[in-house]
Amino acid sequence: MNRETLDFYELVERALGGLPPELSELLDNVAIVVDDWPDYSTPLVADGPDETLYGLYEGVPLTQRGAGYHGMLPDKITIFRGPLERDFSRWELEEQIRITVVHEIAHHFGIDEERLEELGWG
Repeated sequence: MNRETLDFYELVERALGGLPPELSELLDNVAIVVDDWPDYSTPLVADGPDETLYGLYEGVPLTQRGAGYHGMLPDKITIFRGPLERDFSRWELEEQIRITVVHEIAHHFGIDEERLEELGWG
């Protein structure tokens, strides 16, 4: 693993470490991973061709879980290193990683894209 990759992982860890404890405690059974780029088969949620996928939440949001929700695989949040490093300078990268992490965690809590835009986390 080269130093630049290690730095990216550290930035993701920092973003997670900056979450309020009351939110962190609710992230039980959620895998947070870093991948280089989205696969061609990744379900894109972008609104158009000019949209870039920086992160992806896959799972069942807490607000949609019923009494029968048990024995499921962990939800997964993927942060895509390639698009983030391509689109943001070194000085902007940490803030954009933080925004992306919070954005994807918000999906875990059941907050949709429209509401995230309203809150400034779109």
